[in-house]
Amino acid sequence: MPARVLVADDSSTMRKIILRSLQAVGVPDAKEAADGNEALSMFKPGEFDLVLTDWNMPGKSGLEVVQGIRAQDPKVPIIMITTEAEKGRVLQAIQAGVSDYLVKPFTADTLRAKLEKHGC
Repeated sequence: MPARVLVADDSSTMRKIILRSLQAVGVPDAKEAADGNEALSMFKPGEFDLVLTDWNMPGKSGLEVVQGIRAQDPKVPIIMITTEAEKGRVLQAIQAGVSDYLVKPFTADTLRAKLEKHGC
């Protein structure tokens, strides 16, 4: 069964790129959230196998999304998608409970490797 993935990114273009990359690696049907608030309202423990979230979003940031999801589900893999590769930020994300991160721009192969690493 394909992984059930929640994609949170305020850029509709970036969501399309992520969804296309997911389809390319065998995940045909991801759910989309246009911002952090929507992602948190859509997330229910047990409904998703993986969460991909952007860092910078209006409403709630990716970091707040991670904290909100971790409060409900300590185990679901969460991958932060970011252009910010500063060590302090990555450390902040790891402390908040991020499982991994992807730096934009990324390829479908890079995404596939991250999915496989987290059992999806």
